[in-house]
Amino acid sequence: MSLSIDEVAAAGAAWVWRPEDAEAVTDPQYTILRLPAYYPFRLSVVSFAPAGPLAGAVDAVLARARTLGPPVLDWQVLLGDPAGLEAELVARGGRLKIGLEILAADLSGGAPELRPPEADVRLSWATDPATARDAAVVEVTGFGGELPPAARIERAAARGAADVPAGRGGRLVAHLDGEPVGTGGVQLVDGVARFTGGVVVPAHRGRGVYRALLAARLSYAVAHGARMALVKGNPTTSGPILQQAGFTVHGQEPVYAVTLS
Repeated sequence: MSLSIDEVAAAGAAWVWRPEDAEAVTDPQYTILRLPAYYPFRLSVVSFAPAGPLAGAVDAVLARARTLGPPVLDWQVLLGDPAGLEAELVARGGRLKIGLEILAADLSGGAPELRPPEADVRLSWATDPATARDAAVVEVTGFGGELPPAARIERAAARGAADVPAGRGGRLVAHLDGEPVGTGGVQLVDGVARFTGGVVVPAHRGRGVYRALLAARLSYAVAHGARMALVKGNPTTSGPILQQAGFTVHGQEPVYAVTLS
């Protein structure tokens, strides 16, 4: 069975990223997150459903964002967003930050078999503070930002210790020779496995680390009843690996950075 674009778009629309330490600024037409200083970006639009003309709705979001402090707003254009949104953002000085793709894989027939990594990769779930800290270190190296406070890392470990055995998901960490070199998360919601935050330390790319993380998450997802795997991938890094693993690109979801000054 193949997945339809409508199925993938609906699963993507239901996936709203909202970290526990983010402040949500909500309106019937949009949600903006204001993030702590250790994140690599500080403001992000995570939902947008304009009730009137598109141009005025975009201006309303930007006007509200200007009152929140940080000088740049990240805005991801989702599959279900109104036609013309990208053009409106560009017209207001938005620049393309990253051209993400939304990819999905049908898991109804089980997890695909992936080629094993070239390196001796050891995978561990982040269910204790030390492993959760290793995950955070890799994320900072791969994505930028700074390490979160120890208390947040400890909460993430406790959440992982509860969620992984319950089949709700968690975060995997890849080690080579005792060094954390990659990480990737998975969340299971309504039969959809959402793959999050997959990244490998640049110095260790090309050795199968991401592929090992992907295979383990796919196996976990199938073991816990997922019918679909969904990921927003970078076409220059993870995208080719995902497609080799059976994922199909269903559209573009680019992120624009808009300067608010």
